[in-house]
Parts: sequence; structure tokens; C-alpha cells
Amino acid sequence: MNTGIDVPQIQRFGALYIASARLKSISKWKGIIAAVDIGNPLFYLIAVGVGIGVLVEQGSGTSGTNGIKYIAFIAPALLANSAIAGVMDETIFPTIEGFKWRKLFFAQNATPITGRQIALGVYLSALCRAIFSVSIYYALLLAFNVVEFGPSILLIPIAVLGGGGFGAIILFAAARIEKVDQFFNILGRLVIMPMFLFSGTFFPLSSMPIYLQPIGWISPLWHATELGREAAFDYGVSNLMIAVHLTFLTSLVVIGLTLAMRQFERRLAK
Repeated sequence: MNTGIDVPQIQRFGALYIASARLKSISKWKGIIAAVDIGNPLFYLIAVGVGIGVLVEQGSGTSGTNGIKYIAFIAPALLANSAIAGVMDETIFPTIEGFKWRKLFFAQNATPITGRQIALGVYLSALCRAIFSVSIYYALLLAFNVVEFGPSILLIPIAVLGGGGFGAIILFAAARIEKVDQFFNILGRLVIMPMFLFSGTFFPLSSMPIYLQPIGWISPLWHATELGREAAFDYGVSNLMIAVHLTFLTSLVVIGLTLAMRQFERRLAK
């Protein structure tokens, strides 16, 4: 009996089916997502450009930012942080929902789609969300004349790579959660906040006390920020450090995604 189901195709493109389903779910909230993705950048750009940035430049000029205006100096960090936030939202909540709240992953896994494909599909849809958020942010940077169109376009893939590195690790962590009671408190207070404050976001990492600098060294936000500043403003990052930043972020993606896919398979096999 012909059921009209192409099993080999499902087995081959299972991750894309999952990503497509996730994107359809995300699209239901497109109005709210667009408002947040436009509102947050506007808030930061106005607050920093009209407020904090003016005070910083009056106090010390641009000597502490390699001659770059303060609003431009923090722009790559805010762009990368936007990607990290977008990927985090679209990996944590769908994963917890899939395993605990609605157990959608178990239903999907009952089809020819594997656990690895489910993990990859969730991850791909999260990257799409990051690309959307970062593209809007970049357009606003152009509109506010913070960056000039040209090499600065590399800010988009760099920010998405930073978000992807963090998101791959978070996908693995979310897949391991059995109890969500304290997870969000720990993530927000011990991971997100320190990463945002101590990753060279508002001032060069080298200006921080040496005992705080390791937080930046292991932060995907710092690595993406340094790459973004170099791409947009010729910040003076050496070729060696560019290689280090790219290797670090790529390693996070590969290691995190590999661990996440294995964890999805283990949990769905129970």
C-alpha cells in the first residue's frame, strides 16, 4: 500500500524537516520577535550614542578604544550578544519542551528521524533566528552611521559564529536537564551576566584586573567581539589571534554539537 511517505527522503533530510517545523513555530511570534530585535538595538544605540558614549569620549577621548568612537567600539559586542541571545532562546526552550514539557521529540523520533537529526534541526533553526536578529541589528548600525558598509558586513557571520558556538554548548546542556528548577537562575547569574560584563564588551579586556580576564578568554562573546572589531575597524588584532579566535569558536560549534547529538540519542533511547 502506497502511503505517500518517502522514508528514504525523510531519513536523508530529517534535520531539515525539524528545522522547518521549528521555523514555522517561531514565525507565530514574528511580531514580538521583530519588536524585540528592533527595540533592543535602538535602546542601546540611543543610550550609548547620546548618553554614555558622549561622557566616555569627553573624559578620555578615544585613547582607550584604539581611536574608535565608543558607540562603534561596543557595536560588535552588542551584535554578537544579540546572536548569542537569539540562539540561546531557540535552543533551551525547544529542547526542554521536546524532552519534558510536551515530549515532542519522542513523537518525532518514532518516525524515521533520528535523535541526531532532531538536535541538528533545532540548532539550524536557532541559527536562522540569530541571522535574522543580527541582520536587523546591522541594518540599524548602518542607519545610525555607526559602521560603514563594506568589510563591516563580516560582522554578521562573525556574530552568528559566536552565537553558534555558545548555542551548541547550551543545546547540549539543555538536553541533559532533568530538573529545570535552578537551571535558569544559574545560567543567568553565573554564565550570561558575567560573560556580558567581563568579555571586553564595554572596554578592552586588557584593562580589566588580570584575575577577571580569564572570564573573557573562555567567553565566545569576547572572541566574536575581537573578530568583529578587527573586521569593521582594523582594530589591530594579530593574525595569530585571529586564528585563535576562529579556532576557539569553531571548536565550540563542533564539540558542542557533537555532544548534543549524542545526548539527544541517549535520552530518546531510554
